Amino acid sequence: MNSKAVSVFFLCLSGFYSKAQADSTKIKSYADQVMIRVNLDTNIENYTFSEGGEENLNQTILSINNKTKTSLSVDYKIISATLSFTPRFFSGNNDNERKGSSSYTDFRFRFFPKRFIQTVYYKNVKGFYVENMQDLLPGWQKDRDPYIKFPDLRVQTFGGSTSYILNKDFSLKSLYTQGEWQKNSKGSWVPFLDYDFTIFSNTINGVKSKEYQYNFGANIGYFYNWVIAEKVNISPYLTLGIGGKFSSFKDTLENGSKGPKQNEQYVTVKGSGGLHIGYNSDRFLFGGKLNFNATAYDEKENSTVENNSVYGLLYIGYRFPPPKVVKRNYDKIQKKIPIL
Repeated sequence: MNSKAVSVFFLCLSGFYSKAQADSTKIKSYADQVMIRVNLDTNIENYTFSEGGEENLNQTILSINNKTKTSLSVDYKIISATLSFTPRFFSGNNDNERKGSSSYTDFRFRFFPKRFIQTVYYKNVKGFYVENMQDLLPGWQKDRDPYIKFPDLRVQTFGGSTSYILNKDFSLKSLYTQGEWQKNSKGSWVPFLDYDFTIFSNTINGVKSKEYQYNFGANIGYFYNWVIAEKVNISPYLTLGIGGKFSSFKDTLENGSKGPKQNEQYVTVKGSGGLHIGYNSDRFLFGGKLNFNATAYDEKENSTVENNSVYGLLYIGYRFPPPKVVKRNYDKIQKKIPIL
């Protein structure tokens, strides 16, 4: 991550923070309404493998054959549920002949008990191809030649995160799910933990392989909600974190049997940031976001693995009173689980 860009971003955040109003923030909650929201974004899965130094750097970029993702969300009370997938009818999601077939599914739940935000998710991705073929094969032509494909490479992730908002007058929910609307400009530091269990599996020439990874990280972020008009806000954020990765796998020997189990440990460095612009009314809401995510770790000397992305997102949503059956069933569950 460019250090100058990070410095400029923090200066911008400081400038926004100096403009915050001194009186108590007024937050309007839409918890008693059902909200449905549709997102379109370009956040796709890719991994960058780098070897060598600056003078002889070699990179291999693995990506999925999906350029646009759709998410459908339903929010009520303190629960937000999201299903993400990649429709075939979008351009860039269906070049199967040269890039192979890919699939993407993501189930995500968020809970908002008081100043905590708890996220749990399951993500299943299958079918990768080598995106930077022109760097590996001289003379390779983008619009004519096929890509090297890994159709059986599958990545399954079970994960979550736990966040805590330090400023009680700041609504992170208004930025994450638009389940609230913050009327006055405010910002907050937000520490959070993230963790996941990931399974990498692949089959090449009939030989199956599987690797298990356990990841965790401790992070700190600053979020600012700048209310520039009664129904319009601009919200920048930046997070930095450090964590660990534990990997377990077995090599396949020449005779087809499995070798001894091997364990590896790595230190990971993470960063993310972005800018959100939104419009909100009691019924309709829409907006856009520009985000970046970066994760890197040293696999061995002069070799790193990165999972980086810069992506845009558009969303539109609508709120309405809950159907009686929804309210009745939620109230029954709430009696058994008071935290809801």
